[in-house]
Amino acid sequence: MSVAYIALGSNLGDKAANLGQAVKLLQAKGLQIRAVSSFFQTEPYGVTDQPEFINAAACVETSLPPEALLKLLLDTELEMGRVRLRHWGERNIDLDLLLYDDLIYHSDKLTLPHPDMQNRLFVLQPLAEIAAEKIHPVYKKSIQTLLKSLTDGDE
Repeated sequence: MSVAYIALGSNLGDKAANLGQAVKLLQAKGLQIRAVSSFFQTEPYGVTDQPEFINAAACVETSLPPEALLKLLLDTELEMGRVRLRHWGERNIDLDLLLYDDLIYHSDKLTLPHPDMQNRLFVLQPLAEIAAEKIHPVYKKSIQTLLKSLTDGDE
């Protein structure tokens, strides 16, 4: 079994219920949910003329290879009614594969670790709650250290 970390986000409808439903669907599809962070209210990233988000992170165990896990996440978004109207735009659910074991991987469909996670407070904050000591395979720093670097830089 592999351990993967997933970022969850929603800024449309009942945001907290959307995250909860996504976790239940992932579990029903065979992922073993090891931990889910608290829900964090966050400002939009990239495109700011949209509602605030609720974000979380989950740690899962899976026997799926990385690209099959990504497909499961994308299929779950579609099942929940996600419509992609604009890049970084509004969404009822967003599921991003952040880390998969300590794998460094790149294909046309997937880059691991997630290529911009170290710059995103809405990813690092919930992830640090459930995986503070997890080492980022590229930067060789813990999630907690990456979070501290990002928040220190904001002040």
